[in-house]
Amino acid sequence: MKRLFFIPALFLVFSSFVSVDAQDATFESSANLVIIDANVRDKAGKVIPDLKKSDFTIFEDGKLQTISVFEFQRLEGDTLLPPVPASKPVAEAPAATPAVTPKPAAAPKKAAPTTATAAPIIHFQDRRLVAMLFDYSTMAIPEQNRIQEAALKFIREQMKPADVVAIMYAGTGPIKIVQDFTTDKDRLEEVVKSFQTGAASELAGVAGNGGDSTTGEDTGTAFNADETEFNIFNTDKQLATLESASKMLAAFPEKKALLYFSSGISKSGFDNQASLDKAVNAAKRSNVALYPIDARGLVASAPAGDASAAASRGTSALTGTQMQSQRDSFAGSQETLSTLAMDTGGKLFIDDNDLALGMEKARDDISSYYIIGYYSTDVKMDGKYRRVEVKLNKDIQARIDYRSGYFGEKEFKKFTNADKEDQLAQALMLGDPLTDLSLTGELDYFRLARDRYFVPFSVKIPGSEIALAKSKGNAQTEFEFIGQVRDEHDKMVAAVRDGIKIKLSEKTAAQLSSAPIAYDTGFTLPPGKYKFKFLARENETGKMGTYETKFTIPDLAPNQPFLKTSSVIWSNQRESMNDALASADNKKKLSESDPLVQEGQKLIPSITHVFRKDQNLYVYLEVYDPGVNAGKDDKPSVAATLSFYRGKTKTFESQPVRLDAFALKRAQTLPIKLQAALSQLATGRYTCQVNIVDETGRKFAFARTEIVVLPNQKPAA
Repeated sequence: MKRLFFIPALFLVFSSFVSVDAQDATFESSANLVIIDANVRDKAGKVIPDLKKSDFTIFEDGKLQTISVFEFQRLEGDTLLPPVPASKPVAEAPAATPAVTPKPAAAPKKAAPTTATAAPIIHFQDRRLVAMLFDYSTMAIPEQNRIQEAALKFIREQMKPADVVAIMYAGTGPIKIVQDFTTDKDRLEEVVKSFQTGAASELAGVAGNGGDSTTGEDTGTAFNADETEFNIFNTDKQLATLESASKMLAAFPEKKALLYFSSGISKSGFDNQASLDKAVNAAKRSNVALYPIDARGLVASAPAGDASAAASRGTSALTGTQMQSQRDSFAGSQETLSTLAMDTGGKLFIDDNDLALGMEKARDDISSYYIIGYYSTDVKMDGKYRRVEVKLNKDIQARIDYRSGYFGEKEFKKFTNADKEDQLAQALMLGDPLTDLSLTGELDYFRLARDRYFVPFSVKIPGSEIALAKSKGNAQTEFEFIGQVRDEHDKMVAAVRDGIKIKLSEKTAAQLSSAPIAYDTGFTLPPGKYKFKFLARENETGKMGTYETKFTIPDLAPNQPFLKTSSVIWSNQRESMNDALASADNKKKLSESDPLVQEGQKLIPSITHVFRKDQNLYVYLEVYDPGVNAGKDDKPSVAATLSFYRGKTKTFESQPVRLDAFALKRAQTLPIKLQAALSQLATGRYTCQVNIVDETGRKFAFARTEIVVLPNQKPAA
């Protein structure tokens, strides 16, 4: 039996868990133009020029293709070339500019694609395309000044005759192309100087890169227009910026170098590997090589911290723990940049104060190359991966570097039920994630027995991305969910597969524009390291989203010396299980395994940790084996408090809650429930900390997270 209900703030879809033993355009005919940028070098590493189209043979999935586009981009030498005047940005370019990414382009009806189809325009012959992306949302004010001066130095002194430069900007709003590709140095300098120092620097505090974490406004327009809460702590936003930048540059068949100026990509957001893969794949499809440049330059950290923060507590400054934590955090912010560079054929420039030198090296990394294009003979829109192979004829001895394949387009409306099921199974195994549907997820763990843990998984989908089909006066949609958990040996240990139909009234459907769908499931697993991949598909449009992450379930056996606790759930919502919008399963035993279901009510995790002043903050966690060092007859005695910090100042702390009773049917498990009214807090960013003291066992533990308190929701007009 499936159940349905609506909550003004959130749609909820409850599901069961399963354990396992150990876009949208239709054409009558289409032409799939594939562009390959190929570097051809001899044994000495020198570029081989003057090759002809007849010297190359190209295959797709083993089938011979006809080369329709062939150009050589000669980038050596200092010969002056005609100037490229400053023009309006690519984003405003005429619609007639042909797309050259491997996507289907509309062809005249009843006319099959042929090799005579017009080739794309080579916008810049014998030019080196360099795009600069200033991500001010990750940089504090000193870093913004530093990168601005370095960019001006590169433009004034280091641009070569073959260089054409475009400038892009990312702040609190959507990414913009401020200046299209041009050789006009005066115009480029004017654009760079126009960037306001300090703009968007308040967001740098969220990424852990400095700045004031208590101020600043999020307009909600940078990532998901209907969901401000999806924008605040989300590392995916920065990756989505890079993905958008690559797609904006896709209209040019030439090879592009994208210089990404930032202060690192912190891992403090939601760890979704799918977003990283999507950014990399978008760059590959668009023939873009990413060259991240760390605007912080060479950094020397004081062992006990600098004057920008208060002194730490305890002995961490004396034992080296604090210094190690600082270095790990700094290196972590550069790790994602390194992955982006390596996977797209670029390079990472860090730990150097001469930032202009990094720009020069990135520019020089693009040498002469061949542009080869063909119209694929595979017209199926099945979304499958297609392997590309380029060979040289006439026994030419050389090394060829090129993109070895791409994913075809998908036409969902013509899928049969078998096709849809096959698509889900294939998408789960693909290395290329699907992120047309944005997903934000959270995994937690709770001990059920010594070697058995319940792992609840919750996911949010922005309502604005869900297309609803009208049917008999009501709106309806259908979701398909599939996921797998694999251990460190890549063996599948748990899985989920659900299909849920949702029917909504006119009023409820209209509110989807500002309310997300929430879905949850769960797994029972032993301690260990795991990989989780989850896909959701909305069946009206075929939009799919991928969530991927790695997680660890610690061993919380009774003999461990530390105070053992579960994950901490931060929530603003408790709902009756009878009020679920829809349910995939109605088995009572499955709900009884979930510690978040108590007395017929479900505690809904706030995945994004964004709250409003008219809400309550609910905190739930469990303590295991308290008082193990005391006598057997002593009752457990655990005290817990909830603290809020704004910057370095404690703004509120709750009265201690003392607990001495174990949970029913769960030996040595002490549940902790805390609650705080957010109306007493000012709007802004806080560090929320729960403190746990095992008075009998003489142990202490704490857990903290960043939250945002927003003003009350304005009533609808």
